[in-house]
Formats: sequence, C-alpha cells, structure tokens
Amino acid sequence: MVITFFEHVLAIFKKDIRVWLRHPSNILLTLLPPLALLLVGALGSQAVGHSPVALVQQDHGPAGAKMVQILHEADVFRIQDVNAQQAQVLLKNLDVVAVIVIPPDFTQRVQTHESSPLDVTVNNLNLDFTNDIRRSVPDAITQFYRSQGSASPIKVTIHEQDLRTHDIELFQYTILPTIIFLLTISGLVTGGLATAREWETRTVKELLLAPISRAAIVTGKVLASFATTFCFGVIVLFLSYIAGWVRPEGVYWLTALIAVALVSLLSSALGIAVGALVQRVQALSPVSINVGMYLFFLAGGVGVLAFEPIILQNIATFIPLTYGRHALEMAVFYSSSDQIGRDMLILCLSILIAVGLGILATRRGIAS
Repeated sequence: MVITFFEHVLAIFKKDIRVWLRHPSNILLTLLPPLALLLVGALGSQAVGHSPVALVQQDHGPAGAKMVQILHEADVFRIQDVNAQQAQVLLKNLDVVAVIVIPPDFTQRVQTHESSPLDVTVNNLNLDFTNDIRRSVPDAITQFYRSQGSASPIKVTIHEQDLRTHDIELFQYTILPTIIFLLTISGLVTGGLATAREWETRTVKELLLAPISRAAIVTGKVLASFATTFCFGVIVLFLSYIAGWVRPEGVYWLTALIAVALVSLLSSALGIAVGALVQRVQALSPVSINVGMYLFFLAGGVGVLAFEPIILQNIATFIPLTYGRHALEMAVFYSSSDQIGRDMLILCLSILIAVGLGILATRRGIAS
C-alpha cells in the first residue's frame, strides 16, 4: 500500500515537472517581482546609505588635510571635492544634500586651541538625509580629535564592542528577505498554476477517475513545485555567495539550505491550496503574487522587524515566513543557531497545515 502511494506521488511529480518545463513563461513570472524588489533595495541603499555631499577645502594645512581624509574615510558620504561656487550650484540643483566647508583658518585655530567650527549647509528636504548629516559630521569631528592622541586639546577615547561579529550593509541585508520573497512567489505560482491548469483544462477528471488518493495527488504536486522552487532558492543563494553578498560558514550552510527547503515546501503547499480554490490560470497569477506580497510584508518585509510598529510585530508572530527569514538570517549573516529549533518546528507545523488545506481545497473543488 505504501509503495503504491509513493508510485502515485512519483507519477504526479514527473507529470507536473514536464508540464512546468513546457511553460518557461512561468519562470519569468516567478522571477520578476523579486528582481524588482532587489533593484529597489539596491537603489534605495545607495541613496540612503551614502549621502551625496559637496566638500569645500579652503584650508590646506595639516589639520585641514586630516579632516578631509577623515570625511572621505567615514564611508557615510558620497563626497565631491569642489570649490565654494561649484558647491552652491550643486546644492541649488539638488545634486548634493549638504555642503561642508573647511574654513581657511582651520589649521591655525586647531593649533592655537581655539574654536574651529566647520560650516555645514544642509538642505532639509528629507528628514532621513538631514539626520544622517547631523549625526555623521559630529562623528567625523570626534574622529578628528581622537586621531590627535595625547596632543588633542579634547581627550576622546572610543571603545566599541559589537554584538554581532559582522557588519551587514543595507543592501546585503535586503538579499535574504528577497530570497524569501522569491521562494514564496515561486511556490505559490508554480504550485498554483499546476493545480489551476488541471481544472481549467479538465484534465483533473483523469486524476479523479484514476485509483489515486487525494493525498497522493496533493503530495506529488507539492513536491514538483518544491523541486523547482528549492532549485531557484539554492541558485540565488550560491550566486549571492559568489558575489560576496552573503557569507554562510561551515555547518551553517546546512542550516541555510534547510531553511530554504522548508520555506519552499511551505509556499508550494500554499500554492496547491490557492490553485484548487481559484481553478483559473488567468486569475491565479495575480492572486498568488498578491498573497505572496502580503505574507512577505506582514513578516517584516526588508525592514528590521524588531523596530517595526508593535501591531506589525504581533501580526508577524502568526506569519510562518517570519521564522523562515529569522533562521536564514541567523545562519547566513551571524553564523548562529539562535532559536533554530523554534523556527524549524513552526515551519514544519505550517507545512503540515498547508498540505491539509491543499487536500481540503482539492476535495471542495471536486465537490463543486
């Protein structure tokens, strides 16, 4: 009996894979939303992560040169070295968000221990940019006095103790949520289309007349969708590794792959349920993409869930993608197994529930 069940599952699996290979447009439909999100993340991180600034160096003494060096090495500005007239043109044309001027007597004032202010002009059209400048310029000044050591008139000692072993850039941080989004869309679209197409073309009658259990039909379809979705996820993860965006180490490669597999299986099972309910190929794609987007953003999207509004944090606790994302981030970014048991357990239970929903939706569709 068990052998027969798995033979039926394998037959359904092979059939769905063959049908999927004959529809390459499904691949494009799956990849477009995550690629668009990745592009938005890349452009946003470039705009927000490094503020465009015009730097006017009117003092070429040792102190002025040192301050210019510190501002360039701060890695928070995109600096253009210009003169005063060019700086005003750039600021007026919104090519820069601020102008920093090192006055001509800066070195002299520093050497005589006089007040030596920098002139900073900020266009406060956007609070995010403005606050970046307000924080970063004082930090650069602090670094300037720290670099003077015992000769500094202002004694500055900085001690930093990182909670994490790696610094993750903003664009890097968007990679893993994008992979989760890709897995979600791929599973929903692939599984949903395979199921909806059965009803629309009436080939579902052949399955219903065959001596195959409903569980075998759903399991075979879930595994076919899982196979393609998991392959997408692994390929993107390895490409991100080659590009240097993610760096899983040692055993955490296995943890990351398990997280990718579980999210793929979950989204595939949900896709079967959605496809059985919709039963129309044309309607399935927008429904699947919208379901995937809502699940993704309710799980925190590309932001940091701990810093999101409390209401979103409370909602996210009921979204399984939250735990898949957490497991993947811990493994890839921080080489950590923090709460891995909780994440895997919730994902496994969610998969069982999703498969059950797929079986119920199939029975409901058959009855109607």
